[in-house]
Amino acid sequence: MGLLGDRKVLMERLSSADRQSLLSLGRPRTYAAQEVLLREGDSGGFIVVITRGWCTVRRSTERGTLILALRQAGELVGEMAALDGRARSATVAALGPVQAVLVPGDRFRSFLAARPYATGLVMSQLIARLRSADDERSALASATVLERLAGRLVELAERAGTDQGGAVAIRLPLSQSDLAAAVGATREAVAKALRLLRDEGLVTTAPRAIAIADLEPLRLLGGAAGEAGEPGAAGGGRA
Repeated sequence: MGLLGDRKVLMERLSSADRQSLLSLGRPRTYAAQEVLLREGDSGGFIVVITRGWCTVRRSTERGTLILALRQAGELVGEMAALDGRARSATVAALGPVQAVLVPGDRFRSFLAARPYATGLVMSQLIARLRSADDERSALASATVLERLAGRLVELAERAGTDQGGAVAIRLPLSQSDLAAAVGATREAVAKALRLLRDEGLVTTAPRAIAIADLEPLRLLGGAAGEAGEPGAAGGGRA
């Protein structure tokens, strides 16, 4: 499974001139924690370039809300609706304070039309996210809550963790409800899984904070979730 996108975000892949050109097409906007940037079902009149902070990408399902991905500074959100003219497929909300640039859809399309390389990057990113969404559905159907949670914690630790006296602290302000939405389970099921991991001495928890004492057992445990999709699949989730 994959909650985070590529290690090198799209804006870093663009040339300096193209980055500045894209940002100049929009207007800056600041969002408070939990504020919605894009809402599922709305029309796609603009894209958002995240310049600071983290966002969640959520989708409503019959079983409740599912977090498909986390997006960070340097990533685009909302580009699929801006390109195909259909309603937005997910809600994007600020995980903490977020700074962004809003670029009108017509300007974004003109930007891509003049830059084949940038168009290729955006298309590759969309394909990766769609493939990841397929892998997520396979994992939800075949892996246990404990396995999926272990896989998520390893990914978060490796990509958004900091050293804390030999342990790896995940500093993103994710609540147990957020973790539940990220693994497609109830809050009660995730709380039970976290308790099992604490009892084994693998993690310690505090409000919106998790520290992992040893990643290797979690890697082994989360391997079942990773193998539920195609071999080697580890995309970034659909946005």
